[in-house]
Amino acid sequence: MVEKKERRQILEPTERFSEILFGLIMVLTFTCTLSAATGDRDEVRSVLIGAIGCNLAWAIVDAVMYLLNTLGERGRRLLTLRSVRAADPVEGRRLVTAAMPPVLVGIVHEAQVESLRERLIALPEPPTRPTLVADDFLGAVGVFLLVFLSTFPVVIPFLLIGETAAAVRASNAVALVMLFVAGSAFGRAAGYRPWRTGFWMVALGVVLVLITIALGG
Repeated sequence: MVEKKERRQILEPTERFSEILFGLIMVLTFTCTLSAATGDRDEVRSVLIGAIGCNLAWAIVDAVMYLLNTLGERGRRLLTLRSVRAADPVEGRRLVTAAMPPVLVGIVHEAQVESLRERLIALPEPPTRPTLVADDFLGAVGVFLLVFLSTFPVVIPFLLIGETAAAVRASNAVALVMLFVAGSAFGRAAGYRPWRTGFWMVALGVVLVLITIALGG
């Protein structure tokens, strides 16, 4: 709620997982449409170009959306701060409580909420509008790289293996391993059993790919 300088991870573990999953699903919607039996090298080349181009475009879009979401969230916090400063004590305490994480609401006493309200009022005048800082652009670059680079492990088998059927099998195996590893990392960060979450993420990724292909994505 308070605009201040703080050092944190550029991207949280769950954010990193979601970006990798997004990139994998995008590239799999291309590679899974290849015919293992009849696909020739021209078809493979077209699919690879399409997959890389699509992930490049969506990596740029996702990076821009990351910056917009960051700006929007920062603006929302500034509006909350201004509202607290302009409100009467009762309304100010309500606004401070509403801005707290739910886990804190039940354990923070009214006197502590009032102390927070007074400290917010005593802060220097906040900026007139939200701005982006260097870490935000680093985060956008991280989003871009995660979405875009997640393409390459899946398409590399098509570059190294001449037989289309074998390349499709190898590519799918790589994608499944990546989904499992990303899911395990997500489970570890979120407090779930890593191996079980990994298997669930493989299943989820397969379902999402099938839905995307069925809907013409």
